[in-house]
Amino acid sequence: MYRLHIDIPLGTDEEHAIYKSKLLVQELMGPRYATINEKYDVSEINYRLGHDEDRQKSNYMDKNENGHVSNKKTKIHISR
Repeated sequence: MYRLHIDIPLGTDEEHAIYKSKLLVQELMGPRYATINEKYDVSEINYRLGHDEDRQKSNYMDKNENGHVSNKKTKIHISR
C-alpha cells in the first residue's frame, strides 16, 4: 500500500510545535473535510508529531500524565 507522508518542520519549541500541529489538523478538518473521502477515497488519516533527534517513532501530541510520549499515531476517521 502506498502512503502519503508529509514532513512539515515546526521549529524547536515543543509546546509551540504541538500548538501549530493542532492548528494544521484543524485546517484538515475544515470545510473541505467532508469531501476528502469522496474525492480521494480516504477513510482515515493517521498523524503524529515527531522530533528529528528522537530515533523512535514517538508522538509528542500523545503524552501521558508523567510526560512520556507514546508511539501511537493519532487518527482521524472520515465517513460519508
